[in-house]
Amino acid sequence: MLAKEASMPNGAPVIRTIAMPADTNPAGDIFGGWLMSQMDLAAGSVASLVSRGRAATIKAEAMVFHSPVFVGDEVSLFGRLIKRGRTSMQIEVEAWRRSRDSHETTKVTEAIFTFVAIDEHRRPRPLPDDIVVPAE
Repeated sequence: MLAKEASMPNGAPVIRTIAMPADTNPAGDIFGGWLMSQMDLAAGSVASLVSRGRAATIKAEAMVFHSPVFVGDEVSLFGRLIKRGRTSMQIEVEAWRRSRDSHETTKVTEAIFTFVAIDEHRRPRPLPDDIVVPAE
């Protein structure tokens, strides 16, 4: 399981967005599916940089929801390469929330996404040997 951190990761987030009313579940909290899709977008951005091209999500695992996100919260998503194979890569993503009227941040969820680099025919292709890892 992923370790819980006390503060946001260093560096710029891959994505920063605002949770909106259209993103809520019937209870009025931000829908977990919306948050997971934002995490997949962030992981996909890292995967494209690492693979220098198209990559497809093949697995999301170790998804842990620590606390809810509310309408108006700023959500920052951080992603980093944690493992690579010949055609695949694992990317850890953390999502952090900040209320509009506070500087305090809270980790709301984390997961590991596995991607495969794909070619123009959507077939697996080897990752470049000189992988560029996004700065942390």
